[in-house]
Amino acid sequence: MNKKKWIITAIILAVFCAALGIYNYYGKRSPAEESAGEPIAPRSRNTLNVNGLIIRPQSLTDGITTVGNLLPDEEVDLSFETSGKIVAINFQEGAAVRKGQLLAKVNDRPLQAQLSRYEAQLKLAEDRVYRQSALLERDAVSQEAYEQARTELATLNADIDIVKSNIALTELCAPFDGIIGLRNVSEGAYASPSVVVAKLTKISPLKIDFYVPERYASQIHPGTRLSFTVEGRQERFEATVYATETQVDVTTRTLAVRARYPNARGRLLPGRFATVEIRMHEISDAIAVPTEAIVPEMGIDKVFLYRGGKAHAVEVTTGLRTESQIQIINGLQVGDTLLTSGTLQLREGLPVQLDRID
Repeated sequence: MNKKKWIITAIILAVFCAALGIYNYYGKRSPAEESAGEPIAPRSRNTLNVNGLIIRPQSLTDGITTVGNLLPDEEVDLSFETSGKIVAINFQEGAAVRKGQLLAKVNDRPLQAQLSRYEAQLKLAEDRVYRQSALLERDAVSQEAYEQARTELATLNADIDIVKSNIALTELCAPFDGIIGLRNVSEGAYASPSVVVAKLTKISPLKIDFYVPERYASQIHPGTRLSFTVEGRQERFEATVYATETQVDVTTRTLAVRARYPNARGRLLPGRFATVEIRMHEISDAIAVPTEAIVPEMGIDKVFLYRGGKAHAVEVTTGLRTESQIQIINGLQVGDTLLTSGTLQLREGLPVQLDRID
């Protein structure tokens, strides 16, 4: 009797487990399918679990993001062109200076004395030429004597010019407007052409040097607008490309580009690292899909849509491409449910189950 009850109990349990398994296999629906409100056919053993994306218009921007460096518009190490003891320093470190302003001077007393001697002889040489010219008109002196007097005057004037040029070499003047840095010498020090007195930098405007991939080389030209940011500042700065290199670098396959930022108030300093962004194209209402959703096949681009619980292949025409998205020009409509995962396993008419809809 006990054996018979045990057999009946085992049969009841087996029937219950079988019914529960059939219900879980055929009757259960995923949350994504329930939210979509579509009737789901009984799931077969070949059903593929995938993710979906409902197509909506969106803004699509194709641009370049790269890194660059801020450079001064002009920069030079200031040095004397001659040697001598420094007798005057006429600038303050970190101050703004004007082009032609006298910044420092070395001793020029021997040259000044030599100039005074030549200038004293100049009057006598000019008088000699005048007298020789008057005598030549009366045939009282030879042409050779007159030419010799003129040569002596010309030689004296040349000597004066040489001395004045040497005196100019003792003066260190600013070659352009800019900000002078820290000085490296003091009055009384002996200067030579190899001694750097200070650095002069022109920081308004600033240059931005950066590189772009070769596929954008034909689209970057003088006048192209860009924006950049620097660490520690929240604002975005606007600049304009004014020059590019003449060829693409064969090693890095990039094109060197140089832009200019006005920096009117000296807000930025050269030498800083910058993140550069260039917007190439911008579409406000594009239909775009993730790049992984595109399935290339025999030169044709396809995507798979979710329709009636199955995958449906659709041929599409692509347009603008970014790093993560591709614009679809033809083939998709707003509201379509695009399958975004398992694309390599999808086939026309394959039953699919949506795990997630974005």
